[in-house]
Amino acid sequence: MSVTCVIGLQWGDEAKGKLVDLLTDDHEIVVRYQGGSNAGHTVVTGGQTYKLSLIPSGILSPRVQCVVTGGVVLNPASILQEIDGLVARDIKVSDNLMLSDRAHVIFPWHVAEDAILDKSCSSGENIGTTMRGIGPCYRDKVARSFAVRLGDMYRSDFKDKLQYITEAKNATIGPLLTPAPFNSSEIVAEYLGYAQRLKPFVRDTTSYLLHAVESGKRILLEGAQGALLDVDHGTYPFVTSSNSSGVGVSAGSGIPGRWIKKVIGVVKAYSTRVGGGPFPTEQDNDIGQHIRDRGNEYGTVTRRPRRCGWFDAVAVRYTARLSGVDALAVMLLDVLAELPELKICTAYEIDGERVTDFPSHVDDLRHAKPVYETMPGWQKDITKVRKLADLPQEARNYLDRLSALIERPVEVVSIGPDREQTIFAG
Repeated sequence: MSVTCVIGLQWGDEAKGKLVDLLTDDHEIVVRYQGGSNAGHTVVTGGQTYKLSLIPSGILSPRVQCVVTGGVVLNPASILQEIDGLVARDIKVSDNLMLSDRAHVIFPWHVAEDAILDKSCSSGENIGTTMRGIGPCYRDKVARSFAVRLGDMYRSDFKDKLQYITEAKNATIGPLLTPAPFNSSEIVAEYLGYAQRLKPFVRDTTSYLLHAVESGKRILLEGAQGALLDVDHGTYPFVTSSNSSGVGVSAGSGIPGRWIKKVIGVVKAYSTRVGGGPFPTEQDNDIGQHIRDRGNEYGTVTRRPRRCGWFDAVAVRYTARLSGVDALAVMLLDVLAELPELKICTAYEIDGERVTDFPSHVDDLRHAKPVYETMPGWQKDITKVRKLADLPQEARNYLDRLSALIERPVEVVSIGPDREQTIFAG
């Protein structure tokens, strides 16, 4: 039995989808366990590019069972669009996809609340939501009174429940909306249509996965976003609405931690961030723009330009420890190829004091000045390299330094978007 988890260790967008796709052939089940359609995974294979948000990257392998658990919040229209897009490209979905009946459902009021709440941050800085209703849906999940799970849509009282919630939402946020508040009968009809189309995929995935681990199935757990966006342990309040670090794996999937045998932490060879919040190593200059252009650093879901900067070893060492990481996958190393020198943040200076622990409060991080170590670049094309020993010495030195600072071995190195542009160092 082997349960492996892939977790992003930065602010998301670390190319986790490519790694999951590469590891899929060694597993029987691939699981998405938190987040929603605010996550975007891109997989390039056979000259084809696939952009996924809710469906696990393992769906591209026809023999693998893909599972979306109750830790995920689902927009029915979004997942149906993904399903239709895959089917149109002859990707098998009908027998390969399960959706948890415990997954909470996103409704139009959640999207409306997202727009309202994003503008109300006390600092005046937008939190950076993707405006897809993820946070408000999680909030209703915790509050319980106005929550709807996927399985509820097949119950006899669904219409009455939805009418009650619609009236309550009209009363609370209706006055803030233009155009008029939500129409109960229209929403009921729309979501009953979604329910009918999704019914073949709906299962009790918690029981399914518990049986799977107990019977020795090989399972791959696919995290969304990144550990620095964890709602409890990230750069709060500029975070996502779920536990996107390793501490959220069992809660989201329903698989107890004792079954997880390996955790792979995924990082870019540099740092990026989307939306508001502090970013100590950000390069709002020609270097940042060069990284953005070379790395195509625009959101998979939103197409928003990502903020770019140098690698932050203080942050990644923290998230590697937090997530129980065993090994690292360093992605997009090729993006740095043209730069004559590279910098790595090895410590912060906060109010005159040098610190190597990641701050718990966002204001301290905002005042943090990065302490850099400079290394020579390699200024050579590495996209055709297939062995670690064939990388330029400067590139190997850079990887070795990241490994030493984070105190984890580098087992995977990505030097391009395609599957073949990957070096397995372990």
